[in-house]
Amino acid sequence: MPLEHYLSVIEDLSRDLPAEARYRRLLHAIRQTIPCDAIGLLRLVNDSLQPVAFLGLREEVRGRRFTIEHHPRLKSILYSEQLVRFPADSELPDPYDGLLLATSEHVHIHDCMGMSIYIDDKPWGVITLDAVQADQFESVDPQRQTLAISLTRAVVTAAERIHQLQQQVNRGHAATAQLNKELALSEITGTSAGMQKILADVDMVAPTPLAVLIAGETGVGKELIARRLHLNSDRFNQPLVKLNCAALPENLAEAELFGHTRGAFSGANGERAGRFELADGGTLFLDEVGELPLNLQAKLLRAIQEGEVQRIGSDHPVQVNVRIIAATNRDLEAEVEQGRFRADLFHRLSVFPITVPPLRDRQRDVLHLAEYFLERDQQRLKIQKLVLSAAARTALMQHSWPGNVRELEHVLSRAALRASRKSLPGAIVVIDAIDLSLDDSTATSNSELSNNAAIAGVQVQDSLARQMQQFQRNLITQALVETGGNIAAAARSLAVDRSNLLRLMKRLGIRS
Repeated sequence: MPLEHYLSVIEDLSRDLPAEARYRRLLHAIRQTIPCDAIGLLRLVNDSLQPVAFLGLREEVRGRRFTIEHHPRLKSILYSEQLVRFPADSELPDPYDGLLLATSEHVHIHDCMGMSIYIDDKPWGVITLDAVQADQFESVDPQRQTLAISLTRAVVTAAERIHQLQQQVNRGHAATAQLNKELALSEITGTSAGMQKILADVDMVAPTPLAVLIAGETGVGKELIARRLHLNSDRFNQPLVKLNCAALPENLAEAELFGHTRGAFSGANGERAGRFELADGGTLFLDEVGELPLNLQAKLLRAIQEGEVQRIGSDHPVQVNVRIIAATNRDLEAEVEQGRFRADLFHRLSVFPITVPPLRDRQRDVLHLAEYFLERDQQRLKIQKLVLSAAARTALMQHSWPGNVRELEHVLSRAALRASRKSLPGAIVVIDAIDLSLDDSTATSNSELSNNAAIAGVQVQDSLARQMQQFQRNLITQALVETGGNIAAAARSLAVDRSNLLRLMKRLGIRS
């Protein structure tokens, strides 16, 4: 009897279990009564379905976001009140093609069915069952299907009720705050121990008024961390104002921060509020704060200490209530020791320091992030299905990623474009290692790196610094080539100030 397989799931309804564990036990029970190659439970978040539990699918699926409008099968299931089964010759693409375990990237699914899950008459998500063999579900007993549908809805409803009670007791956030948090969560993805600790620290300090200093190399996602801090604070419905300190010309930096009156200086044709005033009641995010000149650091410190600013050309101070979040790719403690950054400002900014690890130190997140970017590239490049070959996955894991998450994102976008040009229309686009165009010299194992460092008598940190400089050199050179050597245009494409770009080119030995 199929009921025997569901007894433990029914008993789970009265137990305190994590939602994912509860869902996986449910999927396992359904798979016992309705044999299939893969089964997945997906939750609706905004306009996409996100996997919350699955069996028979690659782990990378966890990073996927299946946008409803781009996945017609999932759309049909979600908006149907009945069980939906697709014929083997259906022309609608299956979202799991090439993602089943123990199959090659080119294998198509030939039997698929699913059902929608509604809670309080609102769509919660879907459950899908897939099989490689055609007509796999032809002989399934309708009673088993009905039982699976009823139990799934009961389990999901129970899990949702428990979750809602926990939210009311522990958080008390409004519905808008929860929606914003889900948006932030979908942007920051990673399952490594290092990243999970970072996210735990972020969620711990977010509700407090403490200043946070986010440190980390270029491209690790410091701005996403800042956004998560803001959205999970009690200031979530107030502005988050960003200021890129590295892109500020020195003669305009003070006006950007504090504002100015009409005629305060040449070109000041009207009144203008500074970033502090714009962020009043909310959060001010000072990106690359280590680039601020010393004279401006003193004025910034005074504004933070006093909670007031004064526009250039005005005699009247303006009270502001602003939470400060700062980010830097510099070692600010070393900058303080060398006299390039004020010690008192450093301590004001780093009440709660967070260091985001580089991607090479959390290799477990590489494929997870890759799947997130591939799903987005499918939509941006209008590709039906993007998957990674085994060789491509290996290459991604072996690369050292000096440019971190941003480099991974750009590598995959270029690879997706290259691979799509070699594929037939409507076919699964498989990204191979050659499409990634990764420099094999950076795919060095940890043991090789340690041995080489010991032989050469150099520090690993020095090696990483050189790699970062080379990455910056390549990025600037590419921008100059694309703009025909126009410094101003290259600076705009790189989102930096022209004078800062010239200084960086001089430091890196790049001739204009």
